[in-house]
Amino acid sequence: MVKKARINKALDRDLKTRTFFEKAAKETKQQFLAPSLGLAFIVLAGLSVSLILGWNSESVIIIAAAAIGAYMALNIGANDVANNVGPAVGSNALSMFGALIIAAIFESAGALIAGGDVVGTISKGIIDPSFVSDPSTFVWAMFAALLSAAIWINLATWLGAPVSTTHSIVGGVVGAGLAAAGMAAVNWPKMGQIAASWVISPVLGALIAALFLWFIKSQVSDQNDKIRAARRWVPLLIAIMAGAFATYLSLKGVKKVIKIDLQMALFIGLATLGICYFIVHPLIRKQSEGMDNTKKSVRTLFKIPLVFAAALLSFAHGANDVANAVGPLAAIVHTVGEGEVVSKVSIPIWVMAIGAFGLSFGLLLFGPKLIRRVGEQITKLNPLRAYCVALSAAITVIIASWLALPVSSTHIALGAIFGVGFFREFHWRLTSSSKEIIALKEQEENKAKSEKRVYRKLVRRSHFLTIIAAWVITVPAAAILSGFLFIILDSILY
Repeated sequence: MVKKARINKALDRDLKTRTFFEKAAKETKQQFLAPSLGLAFIVLAGLSVSLILGWNSESVIIIAAAAIGAYMALNIGANDVANNVGPAVGSNALSMFGALIIAAIFESAGALIAGGDVVGTISKGIIDPSFVSDPSTFVWAMFAALLSAAIWINLATWLGAPVSTTHSIVGGVVGAGLAAAGMAAVNWPKMGQIAASWVISPVLGALIAALFLWFIKSQVSDQNDKIRAARRWVPLLIAIMAGAFATYLSLKGVKKVIKIDLQMALFIGLATLGICYFIVHPLIRKQSEGMDNTKKSVRTLFKIPLVFAAALLSFAHGANDVANAVGPLAAIVHTVGEGEVVSKVSIPIWVMAIGAFGLSFGLLLFGPKLIRRVGEQITKLNPLRAYCVALSAAITVIIASWLALPVSSTHIALGAIFGVGFFREFHWRLTSSSKEIIALKEQEENKAKSEKRVYRKLVRRSHFLTIIAAWVITVPAAAILSGFLFIILDSILY
């Protein structure tokens, strides 16, 4: 019996060891699977371009640029798309799988349908083309800008920090321009506007989101008869979201297909608001019949609108930000082929395809990390709070367009999330009873063993500081990296 027991113990130990190594191998395999598939996409992009163009001295440069463009598109999909679907996932309006599928479809659709057939070669007009008129210099400057932006976004994604891809490519262009032509090549007033957007975008997004959350809490969630209040206000709130997104898409989502001015966009938005209200009002009344008089019941009324918001934000993002991936690539293709530097170039369909599919592929492979960070780990979201974030994103872009201010969709979305979280902290301090405050104070004193000011933190400070720091250094970091890359390329090739 003793011998048998020893054998069993040894067997158990061996099985545990084997199980441990099997789990470790599985986790390692999963960690390397996504990067391997990403690398395969980059290689496939290069090979596909080689089949289209053939092999010669000029096409080699374009093939290399296509691979870097594919790498950039993957990183944009991995980092930037989280802002569109993260709140919906964090509020449980969408599952992670559903969010990935919706975002992938609408990102690709936005890029291919409304991405435009013409793009500026010098991002945001921050570099004077006359200073980089030499075709070879211009090509290597675009190489450096594209690669530096992609590397920086990749690093930010690894650190779990959502950053502005537009600011990344702007930093890359500035750094390459400085290295190639000096300080005079940079449009510094334009850079000042971009720097101002670092502050304007998140603050404006935060204020609008907090304002709507306050309104919903005071007029619906905190009312004694919540269902009656919901029947009164929820149809209007959903209609406002529909109108805001109609205006947003008119200004940003289809701007490269058809030019719509602000007045016409606002008219489209108001018309959509009115139509949506008369459609939604009876639906909300019917849906709310038999509901319990609770906050949870009210929240469920916002779940379906959030799904549409995530889809529309993804479409608009694909239409706007695909240029960050394919703009420099299209510029390289034109310059190598025509031997001249121009301010705007047409986008070949294969270039747009690399950008569109790269966005979706990057999202599917690497997106969940940032989606969880944005939707779940900064502050706790529910459908009401996620609604405020989504609505704030659309309204902030509209206001910025009216004021002619450059803003970042990433900064707006994250600012709105921070605004919701900090408003909840402020609201809790104003409305909490003395018993709740005393209980929390005792809890804090037991933990820290010291007298501390009572403060219920509903925004994770470590994530907040990491994201803010990443925002501040995005342009300088991409610029420095781009400058070094240009100097290296220039020294090797000349």
